[in-house]
Amino acid sequence: MALFDEGTTIVPARRRLSRSASVGIWALTVALFALLALTLLPSSFVIQRPGPVFNTLGSVQNSDGDDVPLISVSGAQTYPTAGALDLLTVQVVGSRERTPSWFELALAWFDPAKAVLPLDDVFPEGQTTEERNQESAVMMVDSQKEATAAALTELGYDVQAMVRVYSLTDDSAAQGILEPDDIIRAANGQAITETDELRSIINAGEGAPVELTVERAGETLTETVTPTLATVDGKDTWLIGVTTLHDYDFPIDVTIQLDNVGGPSAGMMFALGIIDTLSEGELNGGEQVAGTGTIDAAGTVGAIGGIRQKLYGAKDAGAEWFLAPESNCDEVVGHIPSGLRVFSVATLDDALTVLETIRDGGDLDALPTCS
Repeated sequence: MALFDEGTTIVPARRRLSRSASVGIWALTVALFALLALTLLPSSFVIQRPGPVFNTLGSVQNSDGDDVPLISVSGAQTYPTAGALDLLTVQVVGSRERTPSWFELALAWFDPAKAVLPLDDVFPEGQTTEERNQESAVMMVDSQKEATAAALTELGYDVQAMVRVYSLTDDSAAQGILEPDDIIRAANGQAITETDELRSIINAGEGAPVELTVERAGETLTETVTPTLATVDGKDTWLIGVTTLHDYDFPIDVTIQLDNVGGPSAGMMFALGIIDTLSEGELNGGEQVAGTGTIDAAGTVGAIGGIRQKLYGAKDAGAEWFLAPESNCDEVVGHIPSGLRVFSVATLDDALTVLETIRDGGDLDALPTCS
């Protein structure tokens, strides 16, 4: 029998943690602090992921929330369409004001549908968000014009090119002389239909005043602008301070309605949608075909950015076939989602051949692919 004095407190013996347990606790604590730091610390990267998919044969919501055809035509016979000719977009997660956390970047790194890009590649130093959005909007408008020109030319319409003023810079030498929507028909007496022609004439004068023949609201004017010298991409060049669009006189009215989407990469799919709308039968055989690529009036299909994300966007939207620019093939190989078949196209005619083969149940194996 053990006897104890009244008031005696018995203290149980402490068990000391093993060395391995202590190390484990410290490792867990460090990991938690590291995870917290990765969540909060800013990065210098952004994430690119698949964006919304739009059927050029279908409808979209306009700024008022009403459903409208993505492509509408007046002044010519139109025909019923079926299936889908999907254009793809990409979304950027992050900006200069708020970059993704390192934890978000780590997750994106292991997701084949996403890409991690340096911040400066997407948001150039010195370019404001407003300037970037304006540049993207200009490219979208230009893309729609080029697509319409390519489509109507393919269908046999007579399309006339012209140079239209889109906007003036704040320090423009043409302030008070030229206005947005002016059409520049000639410079120093030489007819022009391309911006490069105008640029060449301006620089050949080495700062001498340039006489411009301008069409404004149906009236022909003669205006004189004195260029200013500037450094662009490390080279001295003479500028009149205007942003121009390569525009066209179209024999029929084609309207493309797509708000809040910028850039030039939807050009080829716009052109295919216009051709299908203006042609008897179903260009795609009623199937769902996706694609991407810039296009010019001559029908040349050009490279775009974010093609891997667009491949996954097409697959998620239910497309079985994908039209990829030939010049993007090096990025396509090895990154095609299961169940999606990709064809390589370099021209509008190439894209039409693929659609014709799908429609007619032809030999798809004979068509060019990315390899």
